[in-house]
This record gives sequence, C-alpha cells and structure tokens, in this order.
Amino acid sequence: MSNYTKISDAEWVIMEELWKKSPLTSAEIIDQLKDSTEWNPKTIHTLINRLVKKEVLGVKREGRFKQFHPLLSADECRKRETTSFLKKIYSGSRQMFILNFIKNEKLTDTEIEELKKILKQKKDEN
Repeated sequence: MSNYTKISDAEWVIMEELWKKSPLTSAEIIDQLKDSTEWNPKTIHTLINRLVKKEVLGVKREGRFKQFHPLLSADECRKRETTSFLKKIYSGSRQMFILNFIKNEKLTDTEIEELKKILKQKKDEN
C-alpha cells in the first residue's frame, strides 16, 4: 500500500475500460473512448503510458501490437483510493467519514435499513 501511486480521474477512465474487457490494444481503447470523451489518440496513449509506469497496467507484445491489461482489480484500486481519501480528508478516521456522510446526505428508508443490516452484521462478526 505504501508504494501505491494514486490514479488520476482521467487514468481511471482508461482503467474502467480495461476492467470491462482486457487485454486491449491502444487502438481498441481509443475506439472504446471515442464516443464518451473528446480526447485525441495522443492523450490516450499518454494516459496508458502513465498507467504502465505506475505499474497499474501490464503490457504484452502480440506480434506488432501491444496489449494492455490491469495489474490490479477494480476492487483493489477502490480500496486503495478509499484509504488514500480517508487519510487525506478525515485523517484516516472511518468513523468521521461515516458520520459526516450520514449527517449530510438524504437517505431513503431502504438505504437506512440496509445500513442497519450491515452494521448489525459487522457487530455480530466482532
């Protein structure tokens, strides 16, 4: 965890495509993103190269083409990003984050019941 390099918002878009399907070539990634972003191919290549340097994406040469694949799962990246966010914003306190969220968000009855179930389950695990 200490060696984890944060993934930027733009890099996260690339990762989302590769978590859906991989491996992909850079041309395939560009094709996947053409309708949802206004990025030019050079920008996408730059983002891919950053992710490779951060050791979040792996690369394998297949003939003339490089194929890219995630080295970390979406779940692992979410956990790491959450930990980083908690440290930065809440000094690592999950309690402060949860209390702030509950106090400041409008929750439906269904969401409240689901939270109660999760908390009860956590309590029973301890």
